[in-house]
Amino acid sequence: MAGKNPEQTFILDPELLLRAYATGVFPMAEEADNPEVFWVRPEKRGIIPFENFYVSRSLRKTVRKATFDIRYDTDFEGVIAGCASGSGERARTWINQPIRNAYGKLFELGYCHTVEAWHDDKLVGGLYGISLGSAFFGESMFSRQRDASKVCLVHLVSHLIEKNFTLLDTQFTTDHLETFGAVEVPRRQYQKMLENALAQSAEF
Repeated sequence: MAGKNPEQTFILDPELLLRAYATGVFPMAEEADNPEVFWVRPEKRGIIPFENFYVSRSLRKTVRKATFDIRYDTDFEGVIAGCASGSGERARTWINQPIRNAYGKLFELGYCHTVEAWHDDKLVGGLYGISLGSAFFGESMFSRQRDASKVCLVHLVSHLIEKNFTLLDTQFTTDHLETFGAVEVPRRQYQKMLENALAQSAEF
């Protein structure tokens, strides 16, 4: 994977993480039980341009039904545990304990945010990511009930647009994200987009 340096491990403190995101770099781990992390800087970066965001007719119906109670920033531990459980778009192998601890600190500092889907007072889906300037870096999502994470993504995009964010970074693209309008952009183009986003302020 691009940017991997298996010979180095890092202590993931908040300042280090924020500096990394500001330069287009993010951490991952090989496995959930591996204490080491490596930095990733893809040659091509996944983003969802707001003007390209697409929601299918069936998903729009689900959103309108308000099947889920959507909450923000109420259960970070529940969300990251769900994302690390192996369900959803991302495999469990890259969210290890150092990553969970570090993002927990960023949540306490107000840089990490969650969008949560609740049903019958149970957390059934969600996503989390990092907010810097007018950029939001999506990290992972999970579902325990059909369409829960998809509805969270729809609410996230609506929320980001309302709050004047300019960049939604998905790190990579997947077939799933491409159905919502995700595209890849070359690293140089992404860096310019990131610089512009960091030069503007937005409050999550």
